[in-house]
Amino acid sequence: MALDKPYLDVPGTTVFDAEQSRKGYWLNQFCMSLMQAENRARFRADERAYLDGWAMSEAQKQAVLARDLNACIALGGNIYFLVKIGATDGVSVQNMVSTMSGMGEEDYRLMMLGGGRSIEGNRYLHEQAAQERRI
Repeated sequence: MALDKPYLDVPGTTVFDAEQSRKGYWLNQFCMSLMQAENRARFRADERAYLDGWAMSEAQKQAVLARDLNACIALGGNIYFLVKIGATDGVSVQNMVSTMSGMGEEDYRLMMLGGGRSIEGNRYLHEQAAQERRI
């Protein structure tokens, strides 16, 4: 029987729960391997060959190759592991998360300095429906 997951009501949010952890186990293990300089060098030399050494799904491998972090998260990746890819590429965390939001890095930085995203469009789905009924 599936567990009740009230957090599924948050639009645009993937909670890293036990199900996501199982789904992304090998993806996250690959990311952790990048903590070793030798593995980073092997990955940079032939990304596809290095990824093929891991029991990841083809979709996970393609998401890594495309550096599509939103897809990686949907496929079980955890951002705390995924940042190892950015570090291997020499990319800042700020740059990585800006790409996930569809914003340029500077626009993302300014938005965060200004207090973050607007709540509009980011409410719980049941709150959003109630708000729309009031309008």
